[in-house]
Order: sequence, then C-alpha cells, then structure tokens
Amino acid sequence: MTGGAVKPDHLGHRKRLRERFLSGGPGALADYELLELLLCQAQPRGDMKPAAKALLKRFGSFAGVMAASPDALSEIDGIGEASIVALKTVQAAALLMQKQDITEKPVLASWKAVLAYCHSVMAHEPIEQFRLLFLDTKNALIADEKQSQGTVNHTPVYVREVAKRALALDASAVIMAHNHPSGDPSPSRDDIEMTKAVKAALEKIGIQLHDHIIVGRKGHVSLRSLGYIDGAK
Repeated sequence: MTGGAVKPDHLGHRKRLRERFLSGGPGALADYELLELLLCQAQPRGDMKPAAKALLKRFGSFAGVMAASPDALSEIDGIGEASIVALKTVQAAALLMQKQDITEKPVLASWKAVLAYCHSVMAHEPIEQFRLLFLDTKNALIADEKQSQGTVNHTPVYVREVAKRALALDASAVIMAHNHPSGDPSPSRDDIEMTKAVKAALEKIGIQLHDHIIVGRKGHVSLRSLGYIDGAK
C-alpha cells in the first residue's frame, strides 16, 4: 500500500538493500529486490516489496516490467504515477544508452549492439511493430524509425513507403526489424515474401537491404543468415 508511516523494520530493510547494492552492485540483489529499491526511490513511504514481487509475477521478468505500458503497470496494487515514471525512466535510459552504442558508428561492426537494441525495444511488446534502421554510406545509423504497428500477430508493411523514406533520408542501406509477440522469432511465409519484396524495391533505387531481424522473447532470427536475402533461398 502507498502512503502511511514507514515502520522501523522497513527503514532498516531499505538501508540494508542500499548497502548491498552499493557494495556488491546490481548482481548482489535479486530481481525483485532491485525493483523494490527502485520503487523505494519513487515512493519513500511504505513497504514496496509486495509491489515489486507482484510486478514480476504479472510481467514475467525484470525486462517485462520495464517494457509494460503505464496502463498495465497501474493495475498493480501500490504502483502509482511516481512509480510508473521511475520505471519508464529507467527503461528510457537503458534504450538511450543502447541506441548511442550504435549511433555514428559502423553498424555492421557493432552487430551485437544492434541485436541487443532491437531486442530491448521490441521483444516484450504485446503487439507487432515494424522498425527501420537507415544507414549512410559508411553504415552509420542515420535514423531509427517505427514504420508501422499492427496486431498481436501481424503488422502491415508498405514496400513503397520503405523505399520512399530511404530516399528521403538519403540512406545507402536499410535494416528491417520486427517483433513476434508470441515469443518465437521464426519467420512466417509472409515475413519471407515481404523481405524479398522490399529487397527488390530497394535494389531498383540503389539501396541495399542489409538484413531483416525478427525478435521475440526467445531470441532473434536474421533472415540474411537464413539465406533469404543473399539469394541462397
């Protein structure tokens, strides 16, 4: 519950959490304890352990909590506006750091960072979204944009719009990425056919499709690695 006086045992517990965190780092705390410590910064009064455990139970993991929508977070008892802002601020900071890791650098030389960024942005989203990463002649990131958003198992992709936006940004190459909310990143037949259509459209205007990454909670799949972009399949 929010509000009310903080009992002495809560004060001692919070102090011990802070000390363990400062001395041992985040690895010294269980996931629910790290969430609890964060929530304590947003709500300085009350016991936040039940709320932290409820968040993990509802959303499945620390990453799932961070990716949850404000409306979904507010359904958890004890989670108010201040806690939601704290959680979403941590998510925004993590995504910003990951995006900066791939900005103004040769993306293909930082492929693990690209995959980590795509996974963080989309893996826990409840509906499909389709993103485009536009690259310059040195394969540095020009822009990262969400082109469309769909349903739990489909998102519309407009080949003409992909090509049009790439031209507008004077991009030399494109990386496509989308998520599978089911958790399984295996490509569907539609995913494969759409990839081939976008590749063909971009080739006509002198722009390369580097890859199409599909991400899910269970991992990721590269359609180039599967042979669907280089013509092997």
